[in-house]
Amino acid sequence: MSAGGLTQGPQVVLPEPAVDAGRGTRAGRLSGRAARAKRRLSNPWASGIAIVLGILWTIPTIGLFITSFRPESDIRRSGWWTVFGNLFTGENQFSLENYQTALYGSSTNLVQYFVNSIVITLPSVIIPITVALLAAYAFAWIDFPGRNWLFVAVFALQIVPIQVTMIPLLTAYVDVGIAGSFWTVWLSHSIFALPLAIFLLHNFMKDIPSSLVEAARVDGAGHVTIFFRVVMPLLVPAIAAFGIFQFLWVWNDLLVALVFAGGTPDVAPLTVRVAEMSGSRGGDWHILSAGAFISIIVPLVVFVALQRYFVRGLLAGSVKG
Repeated sequence: MSAGGLTQGPQVVLPEPAVDAGRGTRAGRLSGRAARAKRRLSNPWASGIAIVLGILWTIPTIGLFITSFRPESDIRRSGWWTVFGNLFTGENQFSLENYQTALYGSSTNLVQYFVNSIVITLPSVIIPITVALLAAYAFAWIDFPGRNWLFVAVFALQIVPIQVTMIPLLTAYVDVGIAGSFWTVWLSHSIFALPLAIFLLHNFMKDIPSSLVEAARVDGAGHVTIFFRVVMPLLVPAIAAFGIFQFLWVWNDLLVALVFAGGTPDVAPLTVRVAEMSGSRGGDWHILSAGAFISIIVPLVVFVALQRYFVRGLLAGSVKG
């Protein structure tokens, strides 16, 4: 193109200087905070203290585990820590006799109580999670009169001590005619767990973007479809976290099972029998240690195997970008 006797050539666009995309932006600030937090958490002093606390916390379990395999004579003669000093002398003797006596002995018979604990724990985990999911969805995504006040009332139930409710509940169970059965323990654990379960699952559901629910409604989905196809897949970490927490609570419970189920072999869990062994067989440390380790092996395996789901559920929704 000619203009004033000069020919204008093609324009050359100089590249703009490269700018760090994250610098000065919200994402950059968040990444900087995360990096600083990571540096603080990776402090060698904090790591050392955590390792020391972990070792101190594990020592009693290691001692119980070693004692459960030692003969009665060795337990009475020396402590479990002497095993490490006799590793190369051949003086250590280990056997499974303690576990056989604890599991199948006529005076202990922990196998039946072990089965009772499983029968008590599984429904006591499934029932409150099922009810809490439905209630949390209603509080989070269904608008009805008095919703906020009712949610506050459910949240306030967490501060009610369990001991206050035992006599009224036990009286109600006797009147209905289910006292001394598994139903009393299932219902009691479910009642005590529901306030916390509803509160936690409601908070997770509120973190779900409302655009997902609104898009499903626009497509014609009802509450049932939204609950199972939109909400449920996003709540798996939260459900797993609370399920593990409830499982450990119910499996290790002694008070609720002893009050509502009693100490009969038909319905008593493992914790009741181990508590009786500590009183009636307090001198038989070889049997008591084996029975105690039998009672903790299941929650230990569950927590170690599902630890990543537990941590993921606790951290879900805590970081927002």
